[in-house]
Amino acid sequence: MKTGMQSEVGKIRSLILKGVHDAFEDQDSIDQQWQALNYIDKPNFAKAAAEYEIFVELLSQFDIEIFYSSPNQATGLDSIYVRDTSLICDKGAILCNMGKKARQAEPQANSAVFATMDVPILGAIEGDGQVEGGDVAWLNERTLAIAEGYRTNASGIVQLRDYLGDCVDELVVAPLPHWQGAGDVFHLMSCLSPIDEDLCLVYSPLLTVPFRNRLLDLGFSLVEVPTEEFNSMACNVLAVAPRQCIMLEGNPITRKRLENAGAEVSVYKGEEISLKGCGGPTCLTRPVLRNLKHSL
Repeated sequence: MKTGMQSEVGKIRSLILKGVHDAFEDQDSIDQQWQALNYIDKPNFAKAAAEYEIFVELLSQFDIEIFYSSPNQATGLDSIYVRDTSLICDKGAILCNMGKKARQAEPQANSAVFATMDVPILGAIEGDGQVEGGDVAWLNERTLAIAEGYRTNASGIVQLRDYLGDCVDELVVAPLPHWQGAGDVFHLMSCLSPIDEDLCLVYSPLLTVPFRNRLLDLGFSLVEVPTEEFNSMACNVLAVAPRQCIMLEGNPITRKRLENAGAEVSVYKGEEISLKGCGGPTCLTRPVLRNLKHSL
């Protein structure tokens, strides 16, 4: 299998998951970890397992090949949010260095799955550099957006640029606001989700003017998430194909706006696996191979 992942919107052919039984393990593990990890509330393991099973079934409806990251005792509840641990480009995978200290073992723990997919690992963000996958989004095949905030820093951005080399023409740095502080789960993809090559879901109050204007310059039409649906993660939406996406249930205004823009929207219940840990469908998945415009 060859990598082709310089897109957030092409038809997903393969992705990585970290199963709920491997990440959450059991109710005792949840009881011991959830507060230290700043979860909004304590997940119920049995309900989480049921939600996750339905989520995987939903993904399977889109003819996606699913690979699973292996269990690892060095990781915890947050490892279910597998996107954050790596970035994929056409040359292979780059392992992240997590800004959240409790997650620092995850990138290496998840690295073995790439060998089973025949995806080379180009290297890892190291030292004082920090990058988390939720802060990185392909805007098109040659343009990558990356946040600079509490989870991704300038040193990490420099290292990532070096690894990417000639894979990119433009690296668009998007500074993030303080918002609710360093302990909050706040990434670039908390307020940005590409839906198609010319359509992007955004929460504009948390975007800088230069970054929002760059999206417009790149030809995106913007669908705005209302403030009353931001905390229910309406802006965290996974495009499984152009204008075909998955989002958390309970965000009817945003769903309607997406549908009015020509998108097909599927929803899932994620009280336990998403809302309590602040990780939506993009966080739960690490797409690896997508169809790009020239390979439809």
